[in-house]
This record gives sequence, structure tokens and C-alpha cells, in this order.
Amino acid sequence: MGTSSDRTHTRAVVVTGGGTGIGRAAARAFAERGDRVLVVGRSEPTLMETAVAHPLILPLVADVREPSAPEAIVSAALEHLGGLDVLVNNAATASFADLRGVDHESVRAQVETNLVGPILLTQKALKALETARGVVVNVGSAGALGLRSLAGNAVYGATKAALDHLTRTWAVELADKGIRVVGIAPGLIDTGVGVRAGMTREAYGGFLAEMTKRIPSGRVGGPEEVGDWIVRLTEPEASYVNGTVVTVDGGLSVT
Repeated sequence: MGTSSDRTHTRAVVVTGGGTGIGRAAARAFAERGDRVLVVGRSEPTLMETAVAHPLILPLVADVREPSAPEAIVSAALEHLGGLDVLVNNAATASFADLRGVDHESVRAQVETNLVGPILLTQKALKALETARGVVVNVGSAGALGLRSLAGNAVYGATKAALDHLTRTWAVELADKGIRVVGIAPGLIDTGVGVRAGMTREAYGGFLAEMTKRIPSGRVGGPEEVGDWIVRLTEPEASYVNGTVVTVDGGLSVT
């Protein structure tokens, strides 16, 4: 195989959480670049929607929380894509509740999906990524940056802050293997995540409208805007970007 530093090289890419939102947008952006993409998620119908009209996208139904998932995902990439150049750890789940309202299952689901899953999948992918001198992209959240907080979002934010720390640490640990590790911190992006987390559509719409007032750019972002940046961070032009988290939030985190 070629290396990830060669822009003419058609790469093998894995995107977890690829059935909706940012994962779907990133998978399609990689495919439009000419890369072969394995999209991973728990829902076959949504994965198939991601792959519609994109012959370079291959769906794989898998839950990153399952102990067998890392082996299954990496094996599928090696078998069907011929290797692994880029791993995008995007799968995440959120459950909005304050400390008095959280329960064991929701905490465990968020920690296992948002944090444990990326750790074990990246570990399993190391040999293939070293061979390719590849790139890991961890998708965090602008809401977990700095000293800001959002009531009811503590567990999700904590997992994303931890993922940012992993980005910095892995960049140091894996540099001698030729593997870059970068993060991206999306801000308010209209992915429908609030509805999937249990909010009504009316409540979610109200939340977006209220938060928009605080965004210097004056609007909510689109998944494609984040997907485009994910691809950019893996390009050879970004080869000196390592261990950092790029914020894409319309300026919200600096207000």
C-alpha cells in the first residue's frame, strides 16, 4: 500500500458512527475524495442510507461497546479495504440529565461508547495504522473545551474531554510509529442528536434557536462542514498537525 502522506494514494478509511450526522458527512467526503470507506454503526438502515449512491462506502453493522467489535471492524477493513490508513472515532451517544437524574445505564452507555470504544478500537488498529503511517481522528465536542459547562451535559462532556486528552497523549505515544493523532471539536451542529437523546423535536428546535443567539457566526453548523474538516486533517498538507484539537463551532467557545 502507499502511505497516507501520498495524496494520490486511495486510502482505506474507517468511520464509526457513520449512519447519521457528522459520521455520515465524513464518510461521504472521504468517498468523494476517492477513498474506500467502511462505515460502522448499530443501525443497518441508516448505514445503507449513508452508502446510497456512494459505491466506495461499505456498511458494517457493529456496536463499538461490544468486546468483539474492535476485532470485527479491523478485520473487515483489512479484508474489504485492503488495509487501514485513517480511523475516525466518531461513534457517540448522549443522555441529557443533571446529577440527580442520571442513572447507571445511561452513564455506562456514554462512557463505553464515547471513551472505551475508541480506546480499544484504536489499540486493535495500531498494527495496520503503523503499516500505513496513518491518521487517527477523534471527534470530541466544543462544549467540553476550556472552562465552559452546559447543565445536564456532564457525563457526555466528561467523555469528550477525556477523548481530547487521549488525542494529546496518543500523539506523543505513537509518533515514533509514524501515526498522527488529531481531534476535532464540533460546536452546535444540526445532526438531530437532541431528538435521538430523548428531546422532543419542538424542544430541540427551541434549544438550537436559543443557542444560536450566542454564536458569533450567527448560525448553527452543518454536518458537512465538520466532515470536510475531518478529511482535511488527514491530508498530507496537514502532516505537521499532531496532538491538537481543531474547534469548528462558529466562535461559540471563545465568547
